[in-house]
Order: sequence, then structure tokens, then C-alpha cells
Amino acid sequence: MAKTTIREVEDLISRLAGFNPDTMYLTDFLLTWEKSDSEIQSVFTVADILRGLRENNISPRVFDSGLGISIFRDNSTRTRFSFASACNLLGLEVQDFDEGKSQVAHGETVRETANMISFMADIIGIRDDMFIGKGNTYMRHVSNAVREGHADGVLEQRPTLVNLQCDIDHPTQSMADALHLIHEFGGIEGLKGKKIAMTWAYSPSYGKPLSVPQGIIGLLTRFGMDVVLAHPKGYEVMSDVEAVAQKNARDGGSFRRTNDMDEAFEGAHIVYPKSWAPYAAMEKRTVLYEQNDQAGIAALEKELLQQNANHKDWECTEERMKKTADGKALYMHCLPADITGVSCAQGEVAASVFDRYRVPLYKEAGFKPYVIAAMMLLSRFNDTPAVLKSLVARDSRRVFIP
Repeated sequence: MAKTTIREVEDLISRLAGFNPDTMYLTDFLLTWEKSDSEIQSVFTVADILRGLRENNISPRVFDSGLGISIFRDNSTRTRFSFASACNLLGLEVQDFDEGKSQVAHGETVRETANMISFMADIIGIRDDMFIGKGNTYMRHVSNAVREGHADGVLEQRPTLVNLQCDIDHPTQSMADALHLIHEFGGIEGLKGKKIAMTWAYSPSYGKPLSVPQGIIGLLTRFGMDVVLAHPKGYEVMSDVEAVAQKNARDGGSFRRTNDMDEAFEGAHIVYPKSWAPYAAMEKRTVLYEQNDQAGIAALEKELLQQNANHKDWECTEERMKKTADGKALYMHCLPADITGVSCAQGEVAASVFDRYRVPLYKEAGFKPYVIAAMMLLSRFNDTPAVLKSLVARDSRRVFIP
């Protein structure tokens, strides 16, 4: 990707004003489908502006102090470091909230925890993706708690929340993926008419969240794309999210589901083969964990691994890639991928396919810090275009060069 010039940064700031970004001031970013088209465009635009500033060695630090609180209830590499990078980019220090080292085990409530960690916090980023009906709900509990804390005079300010992945959506991932596509296809208008195959793929593990495929179908249908969700029978996602995708498709995109991976790949411009657990099984798993039923959990895991093993042919292979548009579809993945013969004996993608797209995949991941920073910036400032103009005018060097 070519380096953004300062003139291009200034043009992006002018364009941003037309999206009325002030509607995002003091709001959380929990689900993409809760945001308007203009708000989604604002995030993309601010992300590109922030990247452009950094490429030109201009510091985008808008905070002199403050905290970005990270709460990760599941393991993470890319999103954890993307959140930390975004906070640092804007001038916030990151403090990771480790529940194992807190008073949560002693009965501390969500309301109390949320207030105690938020005295000087501007942003709270939360990943809670493991249990159906829990993650997004927990985020909203935290949000309500800090709203009340601010209203009651406990907190000088109310920190805003960014969903770093929940049981329903993974907005920072899907937004980063979309921005990657926007750059690959020459702008958001270039996505119209492009077919993307969001397909299930075999994995030797079980329990992968549904939030990535749900995030993709819930967002990309907004851009006039032909979105195809493909999976074996029994691997359905949340019907409510499919309904969102179908509703979005009425505005120019299309959405359909198939149980045939080859059909999904046929003529596709983008393929996104990714394993996930069946929605029904994830619901059952949540109940078993609530009941601390270890025998039931072990039995479910065995059942799901066997179910996965029945579909080892659901793999992104060279033969399937030949079925795509001109045999050159863009391969995408949120990473880490299960690579056949590399990270596992048999997995989601053939090693030769993955290796051919390794650099674009890493570039895809590289959009996430800027997307998160954009979500943060838009939620903390009432006139984002003016703030960004001031950064350009200030011209403070990020790296000192005498």
C-alpha cells in the first residue's frame, strides 16, 4: 500500500466532516449493525487518517494521560496487541485487568469492578466470546455501570467501550477486514458486486466462536456485496444475525446460505474459510459450564470433534481456489489459521494457499490497530475533524529527527 501524503490526509479530514461523525461521541462500539452507514464510514476514514499521520511521522497523540483498560476473558494475540497499539497511538497507557488477580473471586460485582477500574479511564476494551448469551451482555452491564457511576458523581468521566470480540460479533475484526477489502478493490464503491464466500472449514479443535462469520455477514452485506455463508448442515450461526444480514442485503447487497463449499467458491472474488462451532452446541456448552458439569463438557467435546472429523473435506485447497473468479480470489482469515501440514495434520487451508497469501493476510491484520484507535477517537471527541486538523497543523514529530 502506497504511503499516504499529507494532502491526502487533509482530503480525508474534509471528507470525514460530511459523515457527521459527532453522532459517535460518548457512544460504545458493541455491534456493527447498531451503527449507521455514516458512522461506519467515519471509522474507516479516521483509521486511514491516523495511519496517514503515522506514515508521515506526525504524532496522533490526543491524550496527555489516561488509561485504556483491557479485559480479556479469552486468549488473544492480534486483538490484544492491536488494542495496546491503538491506546499508545493516541497517548493512553494500557492497564490489563486480570480477574484472577482481582477481588472478583471474592464476590465483587460487575458494577463495583467497572467503577473501581474506571477512575481515570477513557476507554474500556473487552473480549468475552466463549459463552453464548454472556459476552455482549457482560459488556452492556459494564457500560451501564460506568454510566451510573458518572451520573452519581463517582467518575469524573464515563469511559466508552469497544467490543474486542463477544459471543455475537467481532466488530474490530470485521471492520479491519472490510477496510482491507476497500484498499484492495480501490474504494468502498469497488466492493459492489463482489462475491465473498464466508465458509466453514475443518479444524481439529472445537469451540471456536461464531462471532467472526457473524461479523462478516452482518457487515459486508451493507456494501453491495454478494455474501455467501457456507457450512455443513448442523453448523448454523445465530438466526438473528442471519436476519441482520438479510435486512442489510435489501440495500443493495445480497445474502444467501449454502451447504456446499464448492458452490460458495464458484466465481468468488474473496474467500474466508474459517472454522466455528455450531450455535446449538455452543448454547449447550454454556449451560454445561454454568452447571460445572465436567463430564458433560468432556462428552460434548468428544461429540463435536467427531462431528468436525466428518467434514475434513471442507478445506481451502488449490483445486477450490481455481473455482474462484479468474482463479485469483483474495484469501482472508482472522488468524491464526489451521494450516494443513504446518500447524496441524489437516486443517482449514492448504499450506501452499496460505503461504501465497501470507503477506496480504498480515496486511489485513495491520488495519486493526487503526480501526480500534478510530473507534476510540470518535467516541471521545465531539468535533473529530477539528481535532485531526489540529494534529496536522501542530505537526509534532512522533520520531525526533534533527
